[in-house]
Amino acid sequence: MDGAAARGGYRGVPHTADLSVEAWAPTREECLAQAVRGVCASFLDLTGAVGVRRRDVVVRAERDEDVLVALLDEVVYRLDTEGEVPVDVELAPVDGGVRGVLWTVDTGSLPVTGAAPKAVTLHGLAMAGGPDGWTCSVTLDV
Repeated sequence: MDGAAARGGYRGVPHTADLSVEAWAPTREECLAQAVRGVCASFLDLTGAVGVRRRDVVVRAERDEDVLVALLDEVVYRLDTEGEVPVDVELAPVDGGVRGVLWTVDTGSLPVTGAAPKAVTLHGLAMAGGPDGWTCSVTLDV
């Protein structure tokens, strides 16, 4: 990875009738946070958005891929039940998962740019660490 890529990021990947996101970062927790940002940025313009509510989360699962799914399930749940999305994500490792803070805003306060995700799928799910950092990919139904 070059220097810019090593710091972390995300990108949407074309996928028929679904949303696919790839993310990368130097650490597992930042890679997970980049995936959350990528999912939210796929359907809302997050430019200049500042979180107004703190939502504490703990996500545990046996595999890193399952931690990713559980974290994104939390995002979809908050979108569906509270009408809010995280615009900033802070995660730290805990035994068997991550603990973190989602700084959220109401979805109605941001410009809509695409279809909102409805569910995380297991299709194309991957997460791995290596000498150049962490990468993940995930697909969501929209």
